[in-house]
Amino acid sequence: MSAENRETRNDVVLSASNLLLKFGGIVALNNVSVDVRKDELLAVIGPNGAGKSSLMNCLSGFYRPSSGDIKITSGSIRHMATHEVAAQGLARTFQGTHIFSGMTVIENLMVGRHMHMRTNLMQSFLHFGASRREEVQHREVVEQIIEFLEIEAIRHAQVGSLGYGLRKRVDLGRALAQDPSILLMDEPMAGMNTEEKEDLARFILDVREAKKIPIVLVEHDMGVVMDLADRIAVLDFGRKIAEGSPKQIQANPEVLKAYLGEDSQ
Repeated sequence: MSAENRETRNDVVLSASNLLLKFGGIVALNNVSVDVRKDELLAVIGPNGAGKSSLMNCLSGFYRPSSGDIKITSGSIRHMATHEVAAQGLARTFQGTHIFSGMTVIENLMVGRHMHMRTNLMQSFLHFGASRREEVQHREVVEQIIEFLEIEAIRHAQVGSLGYGLRKRVDLGRALAQDPSILLMDEPMAGMNTEEKEDLARFILDVREAKKIPIVLVEHDMGVVMDLADRIAVLDFGRKIAEGSPKQIQANPEVLKAYLGEDSQ
């Protein structure tokens, strides 16, 4: 193995190999393999029904592939439940806003800290001693995230009262509250207007720059993808048909065919 190949291999923090996922007679993923490298943003794109969300569901433990493997630096996570995958450092934001609308912004972010809490149920119920000290520590982390995402003014607001763009920002904040080593973002900008997309894109860049967290991004907005991604993997009908830099993907005839339905010539 060459020095270059060894370096690339050591740089991989998440590896999905030969994933096969079926729903009855429908093949959602057909021998799909992707690697995520340290401190990069990998975008996954493709037409509707290409298998993008199925891939994200496999990576985060919501779906279990029929065959293939998913590994992080500590080993295989293919057979782990969702909470076990999260405990390994994978956090996810969702296509919708899967947050607690009846709770405040701070309360939603504290939910993201739950897996790091060590006090038992009785200590939490009585709310003294170790439990109180631990809550203060986690609250400090949450306040740092609130400042990072510039949502200080709404920290005590009920999430259900917020606009869609702010709710998506809270969703990102809850994922960051997990202290993830890898961040999965499934169509984070779906339903947003141009201004909201620009704001969220800026925070995604800030996450990469300040926290050095590798990101897997599924997104339909090709302008956003081309601006943010280091590499792009393209799915079509459950198969990976291309992978490369944004420039390479833009010029790939098979990708153009998948999106346009015909060759670009």
